[in-house]
Amino acid sequence: MITTEVKKRIIEAMHAARKNYSSNAKFATSIGIASAQLSRVFNGELNGVLSDPKWLTIARRLDVHIGNTTEMITAATPVFKYITGQLSTCQQFSLSGMLCDDADIGKTYAAKCFVKTAKNAVYVDCSQVKTKQKLVRHIAKELGLTHTGRYQDIYEDVVYYLCSISYPIIILDEAGDLDYGAWLELKALWNATERRCGWYMMGADGLKDKIERNMGRKKVGYVEIFSRYGGKFEKDGRIKLQKVTPDGGEEKKKFIRQQVQMIAKANGLNNTQEIYAQTGGSLRRIYTEIQKRKAQEAQA
Repeated sequence: MITTEVKKRIIEAMHAARKNYSSNAKFATSIGIASAQLSRVFNGELNGVLSDPKWLTIARRLDVHIGNTTEMITAATPVFKYITGQLSTCQQFSLSGMLCDDADIGKTYAAKCFVKTAKNAVYVDCSQVKTKQKLVRHIAKELGLTHTGRYQDIYEDVVYYLCSISYPIIILDEAGDLDYGAWLELKALWNATERRCGWYMMGADGLKDKIERNMGRKKVGYVEIFSRYGGKFEKDGRIKLQKVTPDGGEEKKKFIRQQVQMIAKANGLNNTQEIYAQTGGSLRRIYTEIQKRKAQEAQA
């Protein structure tokens, strides 16, 4: 059963997220409840309005930490600052960009933090919506639009809405997981919202391999998408993918070690060398280590 304390934390996150939407109705749609339910919850009705599974769904959607997990304190690492700057620029000027970098360096974390405070910003985990139907319906829901019914109507509503609101941006994380139909639909969406909406694509090896392989095969759509998202070419004709982490061995180790130190210190851990040795610089393992250390401190 969801406790009253947890519900209050979820409602606090709901109030913060509501600021990024133009109306209660659109925000309610984005989190999967009726606007009347939202009003009742905002008026202090904690029981009998939403089921426990729905509370959990909203907590997950708004990234509310429940149970014994500890919320990470954000550190302004080089990756965090770079991605935040890129997203801000793309949103402000309705530009498009692409970041294809190593896994586990904080790309997703930075994007999710950006969306929490930016109006008309949508984060998409493409690994969960791989087809064009799921992708466009997800974007519609996140925008607070109707996402059920005839697909063509939903697509046209998304395009119309993105062209109508102020400085929207769609962030496509794990973009390498999208299937071919979704990839072509992204080209169509970009064409329909050119200079009206910012787009930002992120991924790791999967995205890199997909672009290189399909451009090499001259598969329809890939050159166009690469061009629209700001892709460039080396002098020898090879594609040039934007990244943050250095390529060199020692420089890369130094870069990762710096990130580990900043995150560890921001979360109250001073033995950064030990943490780096134990985690190998993996941010996911660092998060686990922070959870373990804080749990030990709480029990001491």
